Amino acid sequence: MKIPKSLLVDPEKNSVYGSFAVAVSIWAFSYSVIFGQVMILAYYAVWLPLILVDYRRFLRQLSSAWLPLLFAAYVCFSVFWSAAPGITARTAVQYFSHIACAYIAARTVSVRTLTIGALIGIFVVLLYSLKVGAYSEDVLDGTYNFVGAFASKNQIGFVASLGIYFCVVFLAFLRRSRMSFIAMVPVLLLSAYMLAVSHSATSVASIPAVLALVVLLAMSKLLSRRYRRVVFLVGAGLLVVSAFAAMNMGLLDFVLNIFGKDSTLTGRTYLWEQGWNAAQKSPILGVGYAAYWVQGFAEAERLWNEFYITSRTGFHFHNTYIEALVELGAVGVTMIALIMLRTLYGHVSAVIFRTWQAGPVILIGVMVLLLIRSFVEVDILNPYVTGSFLLYYSFFKLAKVPVTSPRRAAVKGLEQDPEKWNPAFANGHAQTSK
Repeated sequence: MKIPKSLLVDPEKNSVYGSFAVAVSIWAFSYSVIFGQVMILAYYAVWLPLILVDYRRFLRQLSSAWLPLLFAAYVCFSVFWSAAPGITARTAVQYFSHIACAYIAARTVSVRTLTIGALIGIFVVLLYSLKVGAYSEDVLDGTYNFVGAFASKNQIGFVASLGIYFCVVFLAFLRRSRMSFIAMVPVLLLSAYMLAVSHSATSVASIPAVLALVVLLAMSKLLSRRYRRVVFLVGAGLLVVSAFAAMNMGLLDFVLNIFGKDSTLTGRTYLWEQGWNAAQKSPILGVGYAAYWVQGFAEAERLWNEFYITSRTGFHFHNTYIEALVELGAVGVTMIALIMLRTLYGHVSAVIFRTWQAGPVILIGVMVLLLIRSFVEVDILNPYVTGSFLLYYSFFKLAKVPVTSPRRAAVKGLEQDPEKWNPAFANGHAQTSK
């Protein structure tokens, strides 16, 4: 049995396989710690073999991916100055391969297929967590929070917030029948319930802001491109002014009180201070990728002890830029910031300055969600996590790769030599010659 290539790598025809691959990826990102290396192997198995199916697709405009590839190379080269070279080497290779899989996904999977696959994966992931039904005590604020099969409330809160987001954008932009609306209801309700019981303040606070932004971008479709630019510039200016005013008028503390947080953000500000102090020891290059939170290292052991992390794993500075500064120095934090800003700007400019399309709008929402979380979580610096996969998928989607249709190429060739496609012309021409 021969399977057509288009069913695997053509974004317009591979919705079944693409959705399956994305769903497998979401499951692997969520529970690889529980189910072991078999889930990571499954993740690789759904993406890497696609290179053999149509390698030319992945070589076209490869230069457009230079920034993530440069960052991945820098991460790998940090092994030469790493405080834990063995750990850095292994994790860097994992991160590089993770970026490669996101690149393959961006070249073969449409935004609609990504959304459908993510919803399937998220629904199964949340169902499994509901079945496990585990709660965990937060020793810093004394609360009990639902964590399911995850290690923390913030992880399950992130997955639940993605479930809500993808449900809303699918219903708003991508659905094609009433049945799709009925199918989204269980995912939306389960995601909302999980988000509520997890008590993840970061996820609860970020998802309304992202959805409000998507609504505004959807309304911009009614405007001409010239008016979109004006509205965007005015809106961006008002956002900056409002943020500055909120910081100076004490509105930030008011918002924190709504979510049961104090000005220390449950110890995060102390962690940021410790991270900043650690970064001063190697401010340019850092201590090496994944080379700070290592068992046996004095500073890591001290912070694990202070924050009651008995497992001595899975902890970070709860800030993407401080984490990058400690591990990769000023060079690394500049690179990851440029990747985020370039991705966000690329999709915003596609909506504001070009023909309005749903795909860039959806990816803008994803990027804004990751941007908001980047100040209090670390979602994009690790391999095999949903945040980094979505970041690099969104970046690689900026490049519009021209795909030559075999049929079009054949027609073009026949136009140059009409005797190949018009037998009557060929016969007539032969008789005339005689």
